[in-house]
Amino acid sequence: MEVSDAKRLKSLEAENAKLKKLLAEQMMDNAMLREVNSKKW
Repeated sequence: MEVSDAKRLKSLEAENAKLKKLLAEQMMDNAMLREVNSKKW
């Protein structure tokens, strides 16, 4: 593995972690909105 490959891998792993965090936050927001929406007013 070349140094440039290792740097690219590290960059992709960081981006992947960021995207996973964003996805988790969106799923939580979605679940919250569903719960609020399901309550009878």
